Amino acid sequence: MKRRGRPRSSPLPRPEQLRLAKRAQRERDRRKGLELVQLRLPGARARRLRAAARLPDFQARLEEFLGGELLRVDDYPVLRSLLWTGRRREFLPAEEAFKAYERHWRFVSPAQLRSDELALVERLKRRFGKGLLNA
Repeated sequence: MKRRGRPRSSPLPRPEQLRLAKRAQRERDRRKGLELVQLRLPGARARRLRAAARLPDFQARLEEFLGGELLRVDDYPVLRSLLWTGRRREFLPAEEAFKAYERHWRFVSPAQLRSDELALVERLKRRFGKGLLNA
């Protein structure tokens, strides 16, 4: 008796094929440096975020937003030295960084600040201190 339907291209059952394909996809993403991030959001916000992610400049805008909200501590040597106590963190919220500069400003010599860190302090002063650093 002749079998009907599409010929089998793989000896594996369909669920096993799907599992292996998903594993291969995860490995390709890992090699590209991509990671999956899952968020729990209200339905309307999740739909909005999915729609925004399809925009051509979404990655650049997201990077700009994160750059303003989270600072990589190792990029700013004086900030890193001010945070010598407590747990080591890779990223710090911008407002916390401003508070750390404000709280420990007596230990900072403006001459030791690189130009990028000095610009950061000025930006944080304008944003969180209304132009002032209460030190």
